[in-house]
Amino acid sequence: MASVVLKLLSTKMCQMCILPRAQLLRPGLLGWVASLDYSMDQGQKPQELLQSMLQKKKQHFKESGQILLKDIKETRDKVKEKMEEIVERENVLTIPNLLCISRIVISPFLGYLILQSEYHLALGVFVFAGITDLVDGWIARNFESQASKMGSFLDPMADKVLIATLFLSLTYMDLIPVVLTGAIITRDLFLVGAAFYVRYKSLPPPRTLSRYFDVTHATAQLSPTAISKWNTGMQLLLVATTLAAPVFSCVDHPALHAMWYATAGTTLASAVSYLISKNTYRFLKPKK
Repeated sequence: MASVVLKLLSTKMCQMCILPRAQLLRPGLLGWVASLDYSMDQGQKPQELLQSMLQKKKQHFKESGQILLKDIKETRDKVKEKMEEIVERENVLTIPNLLCISRIVISPFLGYLILQSEYHLALGVFVFAGITDLVDGWIARNFESQASKMGSFLDPMADKVLIATLFLSLTYMDLIPVVLTGAIITRDLFLVGAAFYVRYKSLPPPRTLSRYFDVTHATAQLSPTAISKWNTGMQLLLVATTLAAPVFSCVDHPALHAMWYATAGTTLASAVSYLISKNTYRFLKPKK
């Protein structure tokens, strides 16, 4: 059989048409034919020979698949390593961030105190939360190592959680109008949704859940507008005054009514400013 294949390979047509395209296959083909002749000379049955050949092919494909999976894994690891170099990482375990988290943690407790009509204690807890807000901002501005891009999102987020809890609790106790609370909650939900969208748009591919929620990946920075800062101040002043009203027996005072309208006006103005301002969020450029 090997002699027949050799004659076929030596023909003019084979040399002109087939061999120029299959030079790499010729040694393997000749070896396979020689192996086939040898196996048949040894008395091995064709069926057994075919099974042996199929088993070898199966093993060959298995080894090729393992090599391919290894190459894919190495390529994925290299891409991940490159992305780690491009996306900026920062230290998020800072004092300002921990103070922001503390405000978020005590917000449910503060709401519980209001629902239990413990206004004296609630006012004290609120004063503590206000002090942490002032302290974390002062530390972030005066100590560069304590400033973080995440803090630019976490600080207003903590304020919104605290304010939303206070407004909902005080509204439930009939100390703040429902319409005003609804407007403030709607605005805050809009801003939270916008923050999630900005995070998605600023995150370089591949956009996976693990990378999306990895807070050490800094991809954008929040820059609140001036009217938004005024609105936050008005909201804090309103809830502080409303909390103090039962303590000092001045519930439903005309000054509180005036503050309701002022807070509603700044809330609407800040929502509009976020929609028209182009400098609210700043995407961070990847490192070169």
